Amino acid sequence: MELPEAFEKKMKVLLGDEYDAYIKSYDMPRYQGIRINTLKVDLEKWGDINPFKDVKKVPWCNEGFYYSLQERPAKHPYYFAGLYYIQEPSAMAPGSYLPIDSGDRVLDLCAAPGGKSTQIAAKLSGTGVLIANDISNSRAKGLLKNIENFGAGNVIVTNESPERLAKKCQGFFDKIIIDAPCSGEGMFRKSEEAIKNWNAYGPQHCCSLQRSILNHAASMLRDQGMILYSTCTFSPEENEGMIDEFLKDHSDFHIIPLQPAYGIKEAKPEWVDADPQISGALRLWPQHIEGEGHFVCLMQKVASQQQEDYSRQKYKKSIRDYKEAAEFIQEYTYIPLDEKVQEIGGKLYLAIDDAPDLSGLRIIRSGLLIGEIKNKRFEPHHALVLAYSREMFKRVISFKESDEQVTRYLKGETLLYEAAKGYHVICIGDYPLGWIKAQNGFLKNQYPPSWRMMG
Repeated sequence: MELPEAFEKKMKVLLGDEYDAYIKSYDMPRYQGIRINTLKVDLEKWGDINPFKDVKKVPWCNEGFYYSLQERPAKHPYYFAGLYYIQEPSAMAPGSYLPIDSGDRVLDLCAAPGGKSTQIAAKLSGTGVLIANDISNSRAKGLLKNIENFGAGNVIVTNESPERLAKKCQGFFDKIIIDAPCSGEGMFRKSEEAIKNWNAYGPQHCCSLQRSILNHAASMLRDQGMILYSTCTFSPEENEGMIDEFLKDHSDFHIIPLQPAYGIKEAKPEWVDADPQISGALRLWPQHIEGEGHFVCLMQKVASQQQEDYSRQKYKKSIRDYKEAAEFIQEYTYIPLDEKVQEIGGKLYLAIDDAPDLSGLRIIRSGLLIGEIKNKRFEPHHALVLAYSREMFKRVISFKESDEQVTRYLKGETLLYEAAKGYHVICIGDYPLGWIKAQNGFLKNQYPPSWRMMG
């Protein structure tokens, strides 16, 4: 791999005697990881059903596991059931270091493709509200798919600029996570595209974006709230330097020190003559850990003044107020009909009481989409299956993970199986995969085309 000359010169100065060890890390294997979805399966149960060999724990993430390069977790049915998220191990660190309390209002400001959002959703465990935002429309759609596959219900997915979001959410959030756009130096080992982007733009291009994002995030945070800032770059300008600049401009914030462990090191404020308290941030180096490069910094906003107490949204209508939906839900599920919903263009979403007023913003998903009323009939959405356990459905067809019927279903093929007329939920063991509809002696596959297993 040919590293940019300017990058190599900079790293030699920063790392000194450690530079050779850093360069040798490029010859080490790339580490792959999965993070278990505790919304669906606890770690003890996962230990019983884990189909992968030679897995070991990611030390800084309780739900994270390394897997060997011989495994193909993206092809296993458990992946399609949302039992885990495939994630580079170092990228699990930001979500692990952000403390989440039950009922928190959380913003993932640069959320795509969804690693941090799914991690936070699991920590919230159905409480509070998470707004997962990405400014890119195409990336936000991928984010939505990952959140739906994870079965997270209390999530609003938006496609907005931080500036427009800030105008609606002043002082609203308890926690904000910013996995900031960066020069990507920590990803050079795994991505030649990251090297190309560095050559084209360099760290300074990203600094202006990071500065703007941090300032807008600060305005959306409640007193005593926390911001977790992270990057996947080594650049001091984008890490210690950016935090130092932010603290100088925002005297109502301070660093919450994070303890270095597992080979993770303290940050280096001396590299940019920054505030010494920034040594409480962390750096993940590939020569010291089994993972790529990352920077993580946790900051808290001190109490300063009386702030607005947001009133909770009030939703008057429930599932039972929509005849077609109520009939379907009652016939095929055990979901209570008094669950509050909001209807948007014929689509029914489970309501999130603690959501802010986001009218006028680009909203891709406003809570859990349970289905759509079309031509006086209710069509259930795929997200509904993935958000509930097997026990919440009245008609279930369950296969073992090795059954060829599972692969056929995930590829969108017709199944050879006798079933009563109407909708059924296909499961792998105890875990729902999706809908199937039996009619006229056939099983009509309802698995979404864009989700289907390829190859």
